Amino acid sequence: MTDTGGRNPSRRLCYKASVPELPEVETTRRGIAPLLEGRRIRALVVRERRLRWPVPKGIENRFADAPVISVGRRAKYLLLQLDGGTALLHLGMSGSLRIAAEGEKPGPHDHFDILTDAGRTLRFEDPRKFGSLLWAGREPFTHPLLAALGPEPLGGQFDGHYLWQRARGRKVAIKNFIMNATIVVGVGNIYASESLHRARIDPRRAAGRLSRASMELVATAIREVLTDALTLGGTTLRDFHFGEGQFGYFGQALRVYDRAGLPCPSCSATVRHLNQGQRSTYWCPSCQR
Repeated sequence: MTDTGGRNPSRRLCYKASVPELPEVETTRRGIAPLLEGRRIRALVVRERRLRWPVPKGIENRFADAPVISVGRRAKYLLLQLDGGTALLHLGMSGSLRIAAEGEKPGPHDHFDILTDAGRTLRFEDPRKFGSLLWAGREPFTHPLLAALGPEPLGGQFDGHYLWQRARGRKVAIKNFIMNATIVVGVGNIYASESLHRARIDPRRAAGRLSRASMELVATAIREVLTDALTLGGTTLRDFHFGEGQFGYFGQALRVYDRAGLPCPSCSATVRHLNQGQRSTYWCPSCQR
């Protein structure tokens, strides 16, 4: 990720995804952290409070003249740790962050700006208004939106034994199980299909009927798929960008997602599609059992 701060203010960084998932949000975090950490916020300018949850009145006072300690992430929430507490920023389904060019007027969907002491403006755009900016205070992980979340899939608390224990007696399909944020965070629809293909597990199988060994395969595949996606900058679906206008290239490495009717790259069988929990699922009937 490139920090262009101070070198060419007319160049724009854009972090945008059609439906941001963990790799896209982590890519965004890595991109904006060098622009904010160690800086002091001059002001927060809120133009629209009617987002998924209303932007709290008075939150501008929390940001004014506040040093940014760190930019973190929990699940799909960005955590802006300021001197007096932590703000939660969620991109929603269509949100994006970008560095606005000097003198650039806000558009109709540009809902708030974070102005830094370096003269840079981090601008939040969200046409569908499903994003959010909330104040979580000094104990952010006790906030209702974070308190019940499961472990991070790339963290030390997540492995196959954990999944196997949580799945005991569960009849829910394994794909829906691993997409449940109270079980594990950040395994969105694309990454669930890709992980189960890599693990060679049928997405329709009941989670509670998988063996411990099978759950180890699932956990390992989730880690590998998310790590690969992070390395390649996320999945390109319509308009995900990172860095200086580059695309996330993991979409070019998808093996089953959105490939119904095409040959499986592992065995050449035809990839199939079904709807699970109102989400599209793709799998290979030959590889995945």
